[in-house]
Amino acid sequence: MESLAASKWTNSLLYLTLILSTVFLLHSQIATNLLVGHHPLRLKRSPDLPLRFRDDGTFKILQVADMHFGTGMVTRCRDVLPSEFDYCSDLNTTRFVRRMIELEKPDFIAFTGDNIFGSSTTDAAESLLRAFGPAMDSEIPWAAVLGNHDQESTMTREELMSFISLMDYSVSQVNPWADVPANYVELPKRRKIDGFGNYDLQVYGPPGSVLANDSVMHLYFLDSGDREVVQGRRTYGWIKESQLHWLRGVSKRNKVSRMPINPALAFFHIPIPEIPQLYYQKIVGQFQEGVACSLVNPGVLKTFVSMGDVKAVFMGHDHTNDFCGTLNDIWFCYGGGSGYHGYGKPGWPRRVRVISAELGKGEMSWRGVERIRTWKRLDDKGLFTKIDEQVLWELQQSS
Repeated sequence: MESLAASKWTNSLLYLTLILSTVFLLHSQIATNLLVGHHPLRLKRSPDLPLRFRDDGTFKILQVADMHFGTGMVTRCRDVLPSEFDYCSDLNTTRFVRRMIELEKPDFIAFTGDNIFGSSTTDAAESLLRAFGPAMDSEIPWAAVLGNHDQESTMTREELMSFISLMDYSVSQVNPWADVPANYVELPKRRKIDGFGNYDLQVYGPPGSVLANDSVMHLYFLDSGDREVVQGRRTYGWIKESQLHWLRGVSKRNKVSRMPINPALAFFHIPIPEIPQLYYQKIVGQFQEGVACSLVNPGVLKTFVSMGDVKAVFMGHDHTNDFCGTLNDIWFCYGGGSGYHGYGKPGWPRRVRVISAELGKGEMSWRGVERIRTWKRLDDKGLFTKIDEQVLWELQQSS
C-alpha cells in the first residue's frame, strides 16, 4: 500500500511539474513576444525636436494624401491598367511613399487623411503600422490627420489619433491641451473641441543661427470629420466653430513674435465648400472630378482671411484632383491620390505633393520665411517625374 501511495504521489508531482512548466513556458512566450503589429512592445522613438529649418534656410514637407491602405500584399489595387493589376497591391503604395522619401529627403511628412481604408481591414492598428511604416523607418518627423474612411474598422477616431500620436517619430497630437493657470497642480486636460487631431506645430530657425530660438512658421492641422446628417440629408463632415475658435486664438498668440511675418500652412482632409469656385478660375494642375465637400459652410475661408497668417492650405479626399488655386489670396492645393487601393484613374499616375519653405538671407544672418514653393512627383514607371512647380507665396519687400 505504501508503494502504491508513493507511486501515486510521484505521478501527481510529475503531473503538477508538467502543468507548471507549461504555464511558465506560455507565460515566457507571451511576456517576451507581446506584439503590437508584430513589433515588440517598447517605448516610442521620438524625433529630434523642435522642427527646424536646415542650415541652408529651407524646410521641405512631403504631403501624402489618401493612401487608403488595407492589409498589405493581399489588398488589390483599384483603377490601374489591366497590365498592372495582377501584381499590384498595397505594397505599391508603400514602395512609392518610401521612394519619395528617399528622393526628396523631406524634413517633415504630412499625411492628410484616409490613411487606411477602414472597410478593407479587420485590424486598424496593424494597418496603421504598415501604412506609416516608410515614415517611421525614415526616422523623419511626421504628422497625420484623419479622413472619412480611417475609422471604419476597429478603432474610433479618438483611438486612431491616440495610437498615431504614440507611433515612432510621430509628432501628431490628439487635441490641444487646455490653458491652465501657472499654479495648477493637477494633470493637464484636453481642450473641449470638436474632432480629434487638431494641433499646431511650430517650425524654428536653423540651428546655431539668430533664429534658432524663434518660431518662424506654423503648421495647423485640423480634423474635417467624416460623415454627418443635416436636416435628413447625409453629407461629409466639416471643421466646426469650436475648432475655428481655438485656431483664431492660436494664430493671435503666434503673432506675438519678433518676426515681422510668421506664415502658416494648414492641413486637413475634406475640402471646404468654396473649392468648386476654382473650376472657373486659373489653376495649376488638374480639376477632374466634382468636389466632395460638406453641405454646411462653417466659414473656414472667412476665418483664414481674418487670421492673416495662413498662406496655403493642403487637402486630400478627391483623388483625381491635384490642382492649386487661390481664394481670397490663399492657395488651396490638393495632394492628389497616392494610394493604389483608393480609387483613381487608369493611366493617371498616383502622386504626392512637395512643399518647400525658404528663409530670406540678410547680410549677416537669416531673416524670416521669404518664399513658399510646391511641386508634385508622379509614380510613373520609375521616372518619378516632377511637375507643376510653382510659387505659392512670396514676401513682398517694402521699397
